Amino acid sequence: MAKPGWSREESPFHTGEIAIQERLGVRDQIDQQGRRMIRDYLPDQHREFYPQLPFLIAGTVDAYGRPWASILVGEPGFLSTPDSSTLRVATRPLFGDPLSETLADGVNIGLLGIQLHTRRRNRMNGTVTANNPDGFSVKVDQSFGNCPKYIQARMFELTDGVREVTTPKPLYQIEAFGQTERALIAAADTFFIATASHREEAGPAKGVDVSHRGGKPGFVHIDNDHTLTFPDFVGNFMFNTIGNLEVNPHAGLLFVDFDTGNLLYLTGTAEVIWFGEEIRTFMNAERLIRFHLSHGRLVEGSLPLRWSAPDYSPALQYG
Repeated sequence: MAKPGWSREESPFHTGEIAIQERLGVRDQIDQQGRRMIRDYLPDQHREFYPQLPFLIAGTVDAYGRPWASILVGEPGFLSTPDSSTLRVATRPLFGDPLSETLADGVNIGLLGIQLHTRRRNRMNGTVTANNPDGFSVKVDQSFGNCPKYIQARMFELTDGVREVTTPKPLYQIEAFGQTERALIAAADTFFIATASHREEAGPAKGVDVSHRGGKPGFVHIDNDHTLTFPDFVGNFMFNTIGNLEVNPHAGLLFVDFDTGNLLYLTGTAEVIWFGEEIRTFMNAERLIRFHLSHGRLVEGSLPLRWSAPDYSPALQYG
C-alpha cells in the first residue's frame, strides 16, 4: 500500500505560497498535488538517496534576518537517516561558509539533495537538532521530490580537501560585483537560492527553503555593481521561492565555480518582475527575479569537488 502524503489538516503551503498560487489560478490543483507529494517524514527512496551524495545544499537565516545559501561536502555516506524523521549530517561547514555562523540548535534550515549526474533532486525543510563538533541532525518538517528540469549533468570527483573542510582559504568580503565576481556569475549555468517565510508565519509550512536554478551561461544578467536579474522558468507551480519573497523580500544566492572550487555567497533583497518588455529578453522566462546585493563573500578554492564538463538539460532548448 502506498504511504500517505501530507496527513495534516492545515495546508502544506504558507500564506505567501498560497497567494501566488491563487494569483496564477493553480491553487486547487497544487493544493491537491502538494497533499500527495509533500510528507512530514523521509520516504524510503529519500533515505536511500541522501547517503549517495557528496554534497548537500543548505539555506539558513542569520541574526540580521538575511538568508544565505550554503554547501556541505563529504564522502558519500556523510548523510544518513537514523529514522524516517531525521537526517544526520556528519561534517562541518566549509571555511568561510555563513552556515558556520548560523548553525545552531533550533534554527530552521532548508536542504536540497541534488545528484547532478542523474539530475535527481529531493527537498527537505526542517529544524536543526543535536548540533555538535562532528555534525548535526535535522528533524523533518517537509520532504518532497523535484523534477529534473534545468539541471546540468556533471560527474564529480572529490579532492583531498574533503578531509580538511575547515582549513582556512583566501576569503574576500564583497560589497559590490568586481571583475572576479562578474566573471564567475557570467559563466554560471547553475546557482542556488535561499529564501525564508516571514518570522511571524505559523504552521509546518513556515521556515527556510533552498532551491536550484539552472540555464545556459549568461542566463544571469549583471545589471550593475549591485544588481542581478535572472529568469523564472515554468516549474512545479508550488512557488516555494516566490511565495517566500511574497512575504519576505530577502534572499541568498550561492554561485559555484565548478573548475576551481571557488564559492561566491551573496545575500540581499529580491523582487519579482511580473510584467514588462524586459521579460521577453530572457528566452522562455515566465517572469524575472531581480536581486539587490547587500553583502557577500568569495572563498577561493573552498569546494573539495571537481566536475566534468556540463551536459546541458534537455529543457534548455535555446541558445
